[in-house]
Amino acid sequence: MDALKIIIPGLLSTIQDRGIRGYMASGFSQCGAMDQDSMYIANLLVGNNEEAAVIEMTLLGISALACDDITIAVTGGKADVFINGEKAEEYRALKLNKGDYLTVGPISEGCRAYLSIRGGVAVREEMGSRSTFIKIGIGGFHGRPLKSGDILPTEKTAEIKNLGRRRLSSTFLKNTGNVILRAVPGPQDDMFSKEEIDNFFSREYTVTPASDRMGIRLSGQEEIKPLKTSDIISDGIALGSVQVPKSGQPIILCADRQTTGGYAKIATVISSDMPLCAQLTPGEKLRFEKISVEDAQKILRKKRRRFAKLKKQLNK
Repeated sequence: MDALKIIIPGLLSTIQDRGIRGYMASGFSQCGAMDQDSMYIANLLVGNNEEAAVIEMTLLGISALACDDITIAVTGGKADVFINGEKAEEYRALKLNKGDYLTVGPISEGCRAYLSIRGGVAVREEMGSRSTFIKIGIGGFHGRPLKSGDILPTEKTAEIKNLGRRRLSSTFLKNTGNVILRAVPGPQDDMFSKEEIDNFFSREYTVTPASDRMGIRLSGQEEIKPLKTSDIISDGIALGSVQVPKSGQPIILCADRQTTGGYAKIATVISSDMPLCAQLTPGEKLRFEKISVEDAQKILRKKRRRFAKLKKQLNK
């Protein structure tokens, strides 16, 4: 059924889910929601499968008209939510009646907010995903950002129970504020001296305006200098890889990253901290903290237990 008609699409609003899986070897980027935690919570709040497609909004949010009676939730960066001009809450399931006017944003803290719809955004799947791959124009809503007049469909589902109890504190994720990104050294840390690696983990960096869904581009007071060169034979790029190009200024590679690259990667941001990257805005400061693979795994297991507990609580 038709769920929402987009009136004001915002700066860069796209359909995203968990992303394209299993096709990087064929040259297709992962794509998917930049802040996977916020997407997951948005889906839990409306009773969706956690992999259901949502609307990812960047900086400005959207305005839309409800085409039918629907249930929604807004999570992610701090954004005011209004229904027919009246203030509503983030991080809770909200009922929209047919004809209601929804406004989200602008985003005052963080960079991206997420709008889930009960039943998910039911656009066609490409390679097992509904995520928008803007670079080549596939997936999502006709392979592009949303425009005014777009009508988004959803799957017709039973009304959600315990609507009033499906709410969380907006600080549940703690995805904005003082940013320290935990990272594992490598895979090409051997191309840098121990002193340079220590410098990398002790310096403060600033997010530049050139950052996007492909990568968070950083600027430091000093360049990162390799022992000889940062050029390598191109290899695969994992989510969170911190690439050091010839400029010596690091780039954290994100959802729409290229599948291979020819520059050394001094470190890799742990997957549990990538949602923090998604909320970084130009001018923000950050530092990196060195941790082990074993500690990264412990952090991920702890997060998964926390989310599993939340899911159980919301579905009581």
